[in-house]
Amino acid sequence: MLAFRPACPSSSRRLVLRRAWQLALSAWTGSAALAAGCTSMGGRFDADPFTLGVASGAPQPDGFVIWTRLAPDPRRADGGLDPEPVAVHWEVAVDESFKTIVRRGQATALPSRAHSVHVEVDGLSPGRDYHYRFFCGGGANQAASPSGRSRTAPAADVMPGRLRFAFASCQQYEQGYYGAYRHMLAEEPDLVVFLGDYIYESSWGDELVRRHWTGEPHTLDQYRVRHAQYRSDPDLKRMHAAAPWLITWDDHEVDNDYADDRAEDLAAGFVERRAAAYRAWFEHMPLRACTRPFDTCSRIHDRHRFGRLAEFFMLDDRQYREHQACPRPGRGGSSVIDIAGCPQRLDPSRSMLGREQEAWLDRSFAESGGRWNLVAQQTLFSRAIVNRGDRQMAWTDGWDGYPAARQRLIDSMRASRLSNPLVIGGDIHSFVVSDVKADFDDPVSPVVATEFCGTSITSRGRSQHSLDQMKESNPHIRLADSRHRGYTLVELSPQRCEVALRTLDSIKIREPKLSTLARFGVEPGRPGAIA
Repeated sequence: MLAFRPACPSSSRRLVLRRAWQLALSAWTGSAALAAGCTSMGGRFDADPFTLGVASGAPQPDGFVIWTRLAPDPRRADGGLDPEPVAVHWEVAVDESFKTIVRRGQATALPSRAHSVHVEVDGLSPGRDYHYRFFCGGGANQAASPSGRSRTAPAADVMPGRLRFAFASCQQYEQGYYGAYRHMLAEEPDLVVFLGDYIYESSWGDELVRRHWTGEPHTLDQYRVRHAQYRSDPDLKRMHAAAPWLITWDDHEVDNDYADDRAEDLAAGFVERRAAAYRAWFEHMPLRACTRPFDTCSRIHDRHRFGRLAEFFMLDDRQYREHQACPRPGRGGSSVIDIAGCPQRLDPSRSMLGREQEAWLDRSFAESGGRWNLVAQQTLFSRAIVNRGDRQMAWTDGWDGYPAARQRLIDSMRASRLSNPLVIGGDIHSFVVSDVKADFDDPVSPVVATEFCGTSITSRGRSQHSLDQMKESNPHIRLADSRHRGYTLVELSPQRCEVALRTLDSIKIREPKLSTLARFGVEPGRPGAIA
């Protein structure tokens, strides 16, 4: 994990909007002073304050983050608590019965942070399981959280024999139950990687099985309630409590198809809305303090190393990106365009990640010592332009809308001689397995990396016909399937990468059956998926 926090990329737009952001965060920026001067309180609870469960994340060799939020009434923005700080005690043990406690302490749950708690536990041994829990209140009024299990990363100089992780994305609450997490839990992964769209701001789709508690969120209070609703799901809570998570966001944590400071509908005041959404997202995720929103941005891209076996590069392709090319009149967001009529798309200055994040990624690739290197980003990375007669159609919200930026990333992999790169993504609610080519315009260009794009947990997919057209137009795509919901399971060893595309028979019931759509392998030194 990087120990420093560089300034966010700047632009004239951000300088103009700086004051608006500061106003949106004014209630939070004074929280450090509150914490320094508050009196720890026992807290009085008429109901269980741990309704949202517990979670852990950002594992390092000597520790990890543990999280909870006090919310006896999650339907309320304040969680049903008075606006007072509450003392929360925590402990970490080597055994599930907590007979051998190795770390303990006290944190303060502040009302300005929705009474959320983020504890950065250190002083632990590398590469082993731990158990943790929280307490608040006193005497007969003491409340205890469920216990969680986390795992530290292996020591930096160790080559582990295995790392098993699952990755997932896109969990629209109304469209289905989270049965995928029931099966993921049974897989006992060492790690979960979530690639965006943890919540959805909008209601859409048909055959909905449950409803959002409120309308579309725009304010901090409204985003807090939306996060609390998703966090209340029992299957999601159990999966959070079972393993550490690495997490990035995509668009629906704020607003569909937003890009940097521009909303899909070009609405005024979007930067304030984005500030509120970022703040609520941090309050509900097991993240380190360096991720906390500040000034005009929140730096969430980072590196996570698992010994000499693997390194994850968690990217942010929403906050710093250029606006989508050739939008529809009077709109922002994405569109499907004939590429011949959109020369703006090819502008070499256009970036998906922002120039500073690109430079950071270049340095990180050059420094990596991992046998496997996982580029964890939000969407389909490989070229997916569709041929329709004499026209070539591209979706501008994905990497096809930023081809020069994609080529820079590929060139960076090659220049740094990055060992065994694997690109993982989500967003498009489909499984796609692809060979990442050095030059997608050259049919005989060498394969540089292997891509596995995962389907959604619940969110409805595109038509399979459109995926068939995409595969037919792009011979580097090995599999494309939008019919199934589920997750992807990956097992890494020094000798091989094994990938299973897990699917559910239904998201409309709480206990679906699990199947495997396909399995692929990747061998070290030989990029490309082997069926």
